[in-house]
Amino acid sequence: MTIQILGGGCPNCEKLAANAKAAADELKLDYSIEKITDYAKIAAMGVMKTPALGVDGTILHSGSVINAEKCAELLQK
Repeated sequence: MTIQILGGGCPNCEKLAANAKAAADELKLDYSIEKITDYAKIAAMGVMKTPALGVDGTILHSGSVINAEKCAELLQK
């Protein structure tokens, strides 16, 4: 599983990445984290508001930082 964090690398993007990592570790998932900072690629993936969380190219959430519990909920689906 590749967890994708989409955004320019701002503090909100970093917080979302930390929350997603904490959730994936808690769930004991086999994962890697990819940070996508190219706005053309972000837009091509259909994201209009960052930060965004995706898994293997599917966007699960965008537009705000979500906590680790919400990340875990989305990662389990």
